[in-house]
Amino acid sequence: MKNRLPVLFILITVVIDAMGIGLIMPVMPALIQEVEGAGIARAAVWGGILATIFAAMQFLFGPTLGSLSDRYGRRPVLIVSLVIMALDYVLMALAHTIWLLIIGRIIGGITAATQSTSAAYMADISKPEEKSANFGLIGAGFGVGFVLGPLIGGLLAEYGTRAPFWAAAILAAANAVFGYFILPETVTDRIRRPFQWQRANPLGAFANIGALPGLKRLMLITFVYTVAFFVYPGVWAYFGVERFGWGPGMIGVSLGLFGIGIAIVQGVLIRPILNRIGERRAVILGLSIDVVAFVLLAFVTNGWVALALTSLTALGSIAGPALQGIMSRTAADNQQGELQGTVTSINAVATIAAPLIVTQTFWYFTAPTTPFYMPGAPFLLSAVLTIGCIFVFVQTAGPAKARAA
Repeated sequence: MKNRLPVLFILITVVIDAMGIGLIMPVMPALIQEVEGAGIARAAVWGGILATIFAAMQFLFGPTLGSLSDRYGRRPVLIVSLVIMALDYVLMALAHTIWLLIIGRIIGGITAATQSTSAAYMADISKPEEKSANFGLIGAGFGVGFVLGPLIGGLLAEYGTRAPFWAAAILAAANAVFGYFILPETVTDRIRRPFQWQRANPLGAFANIGALPGLKRLMLITFVYTVAFFVYPGVWAYFGVERFGWGPGMIGVSLGLFGIGIAIVQGVLIRPILNRIGERRAVILGLSIDVVAFVLLAFVTNGWVALALTSLTALGSIAGPALQGIMSRTAADNQQGELQGTVTSINAVATIAAPLIVTQTFWYFTAPTTPFYMPGAPFLLSAVLTIGCIFVFVQTAGPAKARAA
């Protein structure tokens, strides 16, 4: 049990990171209208700005926190970030101007960049052959948080626009206390590395990590795959309304089923799958399943069929942890924080770019002036991008363990 408690802390941290975003989503439109005194259209503009700021901070500070954890340890970075995160939610709960909300999202984006440190901790405590499966646990944590966040946030919103922020603050603070008492440090003098600013910024981290054999292609695949996979949170709600006439309740149920499916696949099924077929085949299988799912969703016209496809789309999520495991085994032990920080930044850039790509595609093929009406066009685009990922991956050599940097 003592050995399992640190893993439990990491998973709770990941769940809180995922919940923290979804928890406040149901109240953000009303909160922005409250502090700005504006209509829903202007609130949507500010909501987009706040989301972009959050993702930009993750991009900028993912490598920094990862490199700090390589130097000073995973434990202080994780615990201090949770404490600051709790204080940030208190700030947002008390904010009465849009500028305080912006400051809150800046701080929140920085503290949420600890995904890299959480993944590095998991890499530290995992044997090489266990890394992909344990990264799958992190993916399962995100799936659970993705389901619980909007659900709890919607329920708490009945008690006011500030209630979800107080709940998020309490969760972050409680987990910080839990980690203080049970989390051992995994960075030893053997793998500790001096902190260098030229490696702790996104561009420097890309250059250093990209120099490892095969990792530049794997990082490209990670970016393109993240853009392709963002079609679900990016246009699913609009697609459901346009194609099936779904209301908010049905859209919430469908996203919840998707999150549950990912949690089951990455938390339970991925380990036996990896043991049976290995990481490289798991990446190819997962990407291939995604291609099939994207193509089917592009043409499906029945909402119940779309719901039935959630199990197939969730199964495709084995590709992410398997790909992350291959990259982790390529980097040296004292580069795990830097690597995971780089991955966080890649995902953040993809999260900034993907909404524009998939929503503009949806708009073009559903607008009254479109030459060819097709609500499922974004899914076809994602299928093409994923096919490109498969093509690049099969030409990439297997991992070769790097020496300490």
